[in-house]
Amino acid sequence: MRMQAILSLLSSTPYVQDYFNITHNVLNHLGSISPYHRAHHHNASEIDSELPIDCTVDQVMLMHRHGSRGPIGEHRSIERLIQTLYDAADVIQELELPHELEFLRAGYNSSLTPHNLTILGRKELIDHGVKFALNYPHLTTDVILSSDSGRVVESARWFALGFFGLDPDVRIVTVNDKDDPVSWITPAPGPACPRFNYSFGRQATLTWSKHYLPLITNRLNMLLPGVGFTDDDIHGALFACAYDMASRGASPWCGVFQPDELANFEYERDILMDASCAYTLPDNMAPLVGTVFVNKLIERFTDSKGDSRPLYLEFGHDVTILLALSALGLAKDFLPCQFSRDDPPLSSDELRPWRKFRTSELTPFAANMVWEKFSCTSSYDGPQIRLILNDATMPLDICGQGMDPTLGSCSLDTFINANHYSTGIQFRDKTWNATCGV
Repeated sequence: MRMQAILSLLSSTPYVQDYFNITHNVLNHLGSISPYHRAHHHNASEIDSELPIDCTVDQVMLMHRHGSRGPIGEHRSIERLIQTLYDAADVIQELELPHELEFLRAGYNSSLTPHNLTILGRKELIDHGVKFALNYPHLTTDVILSSDSGRVVESARWFALGFFGLDPDVRIVTVNDKDDPVSWITPAPGPACPRFNYSFGRQATLTWSKHYLPLITNRLNMLLPGVGFTDDDIHGALFACAYDMASRGASPWCGVFQPDELANFEYERDILMDASCAYTLPDNMAPLVGTVFVNKLIERFTDSKGDSRPLYLEFGHDVTILLALSALGLAKDFLPCQFSRDDPPLSSDELRPWRKFRTSELTPFAANMVWEKFSCTSSYDGPQIRLILNDATMPLDICGQGMDPTLGSCSLDTFINANHYSTGIQFRDKTWNATCGV
């Protein structure tokens, strides 16, 4: 009863409606399987997106997630939903269907291809490649680095088409072609960190789904008596909404759900990723693994090895970005100390509606994390650094008072000092081995 009261309160308060009005489209809030859209980061409303006229971007490091794809595992729930509807086809024909469910009279089917990029996913990457070329016309490279996943390699190729045009003089290599003992691109460290796995996230998701799915199941079974929806069917319908969107930009299922129901689905996706590869993964494991990316970023921007390039184009997964953000302490909902009661971590027992950790904004399909190093003749002294995540500047509040409130940036030196945790970790040092169980 307590959870029902909480969910009822959520749907009746201005929060859900106001949040979705601010961000324009409720269907941009499907967690990490949302369509690509410009982010709305916390504390970023006053940030100026344009650099002063005397500033020049000297170096860029791009980490890009693959584009919209078909389901991975979730297709089983979609298939069970389709079977339930098929078995109840005669019942559905006799019912007086509400407008939003009228499409069921003609039946519902799915032609989603698991794992693969969709047509819209290809378009996202071409568009991003074109935009990137317009943003940084003075920077180029002859190599692109990618995860060895097929959809990621394909994403890199479509981006290259937009950035370089036809017959580009650029090589696409994968992490398998590199000699690095641990990669900052691959979605999970594998043998480098044997304790790292996604089971914690799956358990958190299971706990939360038991809170909210039965409420939707009961509502739809009242609207469609005799069909006999299960909670798994409803899960399948929510996934059908997201993956139809990823495949063709629309879904009849999306109109079936109310804003508060989609808010609960979004939260489910957030606690899944938070417990799988971010802040609530036990033993600080995600920040530890994310230090590999942060140290690579610092190595390149300081040219500590003398081989830095002006432009890095690299392609990975949502996990890649979330691990890096975890090590940086960005999009964090709580402080790692005893005085964190006002900002508790995400919980599978209670929805945190005002959370910073929102994968719809951080890692939708085709998410892109752009790190800029820039210099200025008068506005700033020394090299500066800023982060543009999904077309919006993400304030580097880890720099504390050293962050410029206008640009959300900070000096490279301040950034390095703020990341002493990462610079104090090396692959397979004592802390790494103890945390990862090597």
